[in-house]
Amino acid sequence: MFRQQLRIARSLNLPVIIHSRAANDDTIQILGEELIGTGVPSVDHAQDARATPDAGVLHCFGGTLEMARQAIELGFYISFAGTLTFKKADDLREIARQLPLERLLVETDCPYLTPVPFRGKRNEPARVVETSKCLADLHGKELDEAGRITTANFERLFNVNIREF
Repeated sequence: MFRQQLRIARSLNLPVIIHSRAANDDTIQILGEELIGTGVPSVDHAQDARATPDAGVLHCFGGTLEMARQAIELGFYISFAGTLTFKKADDLREIARQLPLERLLVETDCPYLTPVPFRGKRNEPARVVETSKCLADLHGKELDEAGRITTANFERLFNVNIREF
């Protein structure tokens, strides 16, 4: 089903949103096979991941640095939820620090994974700023600058201009 969903998205030239949990190697292998065309019939009316830098997003990322780098090479963005702010998430923060901000997003994963200092409460969109602050700090950026970059990333990925809304 995963392969079929990827093929449908590719045929419609739409980005995919993937939550990979405990399947790092399988996810990357299948994405590579399906999105860069290795052994897959080409789709005449859609571009493959090598032709467009915006294949999709690995949402609520919790994988390895190697997985994130491979996904970025395939045209994916990496999105971090409130887990980035958790006290014991040093490894995840190190991964986020090493990735290019131009390929990162932030998210709420509402109603779960509420960022510190609201951990333990129901998550909501307004709390994504805490994850954004953490990501900005990791990259040595001011919150506004990191916000502009991640917003531009979102706009590219989903082909929207949020200022129009």
